[in-house]
Amino acid sequence: MKQISKKHAEKSSLELVDLITGAAVDKKAENILVLDVRGLSSLTDFFIIMSGRSTRHVQGLAENIGAELGKKRVKEATTEGFSEGLWILLDYLDVVVHIFYRDEREFYNLEGLWHDAPRVEIRTEEEA
Repeated sequence: MKQISKKHAEKSSLELVDLITGAAVDKKAENILVLDVRGLSSLTDFFIIMSGRSTRHVQGLAENIGAELGKKRVKEATTEGFSEGLWILLDYLDVVVHIFYRDEREFYNLEGLWHDAPRVEIRTEEEA
């Protein structure tokens, strides 16, 4: 079971998106896209899709997101694909993060598959 600090227990899924995108921006993630799938999927509220320049960069992005959310005692429910570093999935229940190596992202084209999902603008820390 996930343990979440009291301060962050009441965070909405959109606030979780802000924490994750902030951690991704800190490590120079490329082409960050947030999709609102609340009306399209019963599994999660948001998809966050981003790219890394190399497999090591992809792994570093995943590590940094996990570390930053870990500081707030938010733990991902599932991590998939870390050892390969081509497509890492971090599942935070209400938010699912897809971190791709550039070529893999183009091949799988999640943005195209979820073209009906509204895009959410990434907010800076000051705006959040």
